[in-house]
Order: sequence, then structure tokens, then C-alpha cells
Amino acid sequence: MNIKEVATKARVSTATVSRTMNGNPLVSPKTADKVWRAIRELGYYPNSHARTLVSGRSRLLGLIISDIANPFFPELVKGFEDTAIQRDYNVMVSNTGYDSTRMAIAVRRMIEHQVDGVAIMTSEIDRHLVDELSKRSVPMVFLDVGMVKKRVSNVCVDYAAGIRESIDHLHELGHRRIAFISGPMDLKSARVRRKAFQKFVEAKQLQQDSSLIVEGNHKIDGGQAAMNKLLALRRPPTAVLTSNDLSAIGALRAIHAAGLQVPGDISLIGFDDIELSQYTDPPLTTVRLSRQELGRTAFEALMNIIDGVSDSGAEFAVSTHLIVRESTSPGR
Repeated sequence: MNIKEVATKARVSTATVSRTMNGNPLVSPKTADKVWRAIRELGYYPNSHARTLVSGRSRLLGLIISDIANPFFPELVKGFEDTAIQRDYNVMVSNTGYDSTRMAIAVRRMIEHQVDGVAIMTSEIDRHLVDELSKRSVPMVFLDVGMVKKRVSNVCVDYAAGIRESIDHLHELGHRRIAFISGPMDLKSARVRRKAFQKFVEAKQLQQDSSLIVEGNHKIDGGQAAMNKLLALRRPPTAVLTSNDLSAIGALRAIHAAGLQVPGDISLIGFDDIELSQYTDPPLTTVRLSRQELGRTAFEALMNIIDGVSDSGAEFAVSTHLIVRESTSPGR
């Protein structure tokens, strides 16, 4: 089966078949419909390598994430891939596991496969690897850590808005001793969240106590260990805000293990609103950061460059807001 047979059945030229499969807007809808009908009837699957040679595009995008075991990232991948499929693009996903060696392997694979663009949705960045992509004029989009320049865009999350809403919510409930379990401080997004927490606690004139800020690792075990440190304080907090939902789930486990109740003894707020958060006991009050929106935004940022809408790159914003469930209640 080859492209000539499709052209014969559709009664068009092979060039028209090629243009149709590559989404060329010069092909009329009526002609495109004939071509796609012929493709379906013949069961034709084009050679992707040949399409790359003809069109100059692989219709393949790279997506690099940090931790596939964290429910945050599969949901982001889904948002990105769902949008890509609608636009007839394939996605090559690489999970770094926060390992620079694996990051290097991922970038090399993507260069070898001649991807049309790369979304780097990680907080750890190897500038040398980024330069490798940049030298080849590969369009890129980053999450929070990118510097907007030619063919490079950045998706910026408004973490502060969600932190502010959380502090406002806890303050209105009467909490005055509020703790924070941060993410690892080598991640920019974790530093931004901690800084926002400190800013809004100060704005509310709440107790400033360095022992109320404990570093976690954005994983369940880190959240549990951090919560145990807070529970060991002479005056434990009445409410805890965490840097992500996995940390909150770990904190919830520590609180229950200590024989305490959420929210009766301690109110708890997560961050991200992963799907699991609504099924904890009690369901978790958390800051929603839509991974679907994040994935779609990253895809569109790449396409703006790939399609020639803008070659200069741009900053894209994704909002956050508080989702109140059952893990928060009035302070004692």
C-alpha cells in the first residue's frame, strides 16, 4: 500500500494526498474529505519518516517531566497529549526522575527523532542540554523556569494566588498559628510557594516562627516526616498548608498516627488538586492547579512558534484557586 493507490482511489494527485495528510490549508474541505475517505477505506498508514522528509516536520513533540509516579504529571501528560492528538501530533514522553543523566538521554533521543518542539515541564534544568536544542532551533516551552527569547516560551503558574486564598481561608476560620510544609528548596516552584506563604502570613500579622516552616520532598514520606516535626513542637500549629497534595497526604497520615483528627485538631490544605485529593479521609481542601490547562497551554505555546504565529516566544499564565472540602474547620 502506498500513496499512489490513495491518490488513484481519491482521483487526486499524490501531492494533494501529501498536502492533506500534512494539514495544508490550501486543500479544500471537499477534497480533503475525499482523501481521508480513501485513506480509511484502503487502510493506509503513511510512513512517518517519509512524511518528515517531504514536509520537513516530524509531527512529533517531546514532553519531558520529572516524576511519572507523582499523579500530578500523568494528568499533565494527558492534557498535553489530548490536545496534540486533536492537531494530528504524536508525543514522545520522557521521565527524568530528577536525574540529570536521564535528562541528557531524553534530549538526545528527541534530537535524534527530529521533534518539532519540546515542552520541558520540569523544575530541574540543565542549561547545556537546553543549548543543544536551541542550537538546532528547536522550539521550546518551559514550566516556570524559562527565559522568554527567540523560539522559547514559558508557562508561569500563579502560585501566589492560591497561597493567598489559603491563608485568607484559614485566617477567616480563626487560625493564627499556621505551618507550612514546603517542597525541596532546590526547586524554583517550591521556593516561590514558600516565599508567598511567608509574605501572606506577614500580611495577616500572624505569628512568625521559623519552626513552623519545614522542608519536605513533594512526596508522601516527606510530608509525613515534616508533619511529625511539627507535631513534636511545644506548641504545634492549628493548621498546616503544604506545597503539594502528596505532602498533604503524608501529613494526614502522620496526624492520624498521632491519634489526632483532621480537621478537628488540625486543619490541612494541599496544593495541586490531584484527583486522589477528593478521595482522602477527609476529602482534602486544596489549591487547584489544572494540569489539563497546563498541558494545553504548553502545547499551544509550542504551536505558536511551530506554526509561525510568533518566533519571539512569549509568557503564558496559568491561574490557581482554592477548592474548599472537608479538611479545614474553625480553629480552636
